[in-house]
Amino acid sequence: MSTILVTGGTGFIGQALVRHLADAGYKVRILLRASSQSPNLPRSLPVEVAISGLNDERGLRAAMVGVDIVYHLAGAEWLGAYASLMEIDIQGTQNIVAAAADARVRRLFFVSHLGADRASAYPVLKAKAIAEEYIRRSGIDFTIMRTAIVFGNNDGFTTGLAQLVSSIPTFFFVPGDGENLLQPLWVEDLATCLVWGLNDERTFNQMFEIGGPEYLTFNQVVQTVMEKLNLRRRLVHLRQPYLRALTVFMENILPATPVSVYWLDYLATNRASNLDSIPRFFNLMPSRLSQRLAYLENHDWRRELWRTLIRRSGR
Repeated sequence: MSTILVTGGTGFIGQALVRHLADAGYKVRILLRASSQSPNLPRSLPVEVAISGLNDERGLRAAMVGVDIVYHLAGAEWLGAYASLMEIDIQGTQNIVAAAADARVRRLFFVSHLGADRASAYPVLKAKAIAEEYIRRSGIDFTIMRTAIVFGNNDGFTTGLAQLVSSIPTFFFVPGDGENLLQPLWVEDLATCLVWGLNDERTFNQMFEIGGPEYLTFNQVVQTVMEKLNLRRRLVHLRQPYLRALTVFMENILPATPVSVYWLDYLATNRASNLDSIPRFFNLMPSRLSQRLAYLENHDWRRELWRTLIRRSGR
């Protein structure tokens, strides 16, 4: 049986992927960095654990022993202003690639972003493009998934919007005019594509740009979330530089704030692929945003935000 190593396996996308892999009968090993906190490992799933940082070459070599396939999901952008994209997304990927090549890993999957470009003005998109290049040059069969913004339970997108909308009365700040296009992709659909791609030779050494089945403006996404929460707020459109400055300030005084500077970067321009990308590539009809937001209901998002702020500020 193939052993699959997943970096970022305790994250939002990683947890869905690990569950899909385990359900499909694969032997899964999760790469964890050493931490004083208890890891958010999947419950009731038979997974192995390897302890190593992305920049620990010896630890990565040990983690790769017996591994046939690597899913590389780890990234730093969720840390916002405190993120070290050079250390984690770029150097970390370079180290993963080197260790995988030494271990004769057969396949390497990488989850990137739509708009990844080495010439991008946005740090996350530039870092993802550089990481993609390391993977292409590795000599290992690869599959790169450039995805639209991903949503689902415990995400940093719709749940972040729910926390902010619930906590701020009367109004909600929107970057720019809010008319930039998004193509929200349900995390379960992404995990399905990642698993189905394992045994599809058409995915070898290919890069796919994928998203959900509809184009929505950011204004429409916010309205959809508010409708699900039965809330009404006036959308106040604020120029990107002003909102970015406000976000950096908030990140410095409240490190657990649900909005980060990289989150705003992603919303700065259209982030969309062809609507038929997933049906055409993977014969799957992805879910619409409005169909998969039940996890936002019957939840006190204001209390959840304050609990998170208090917990993280006490670290």
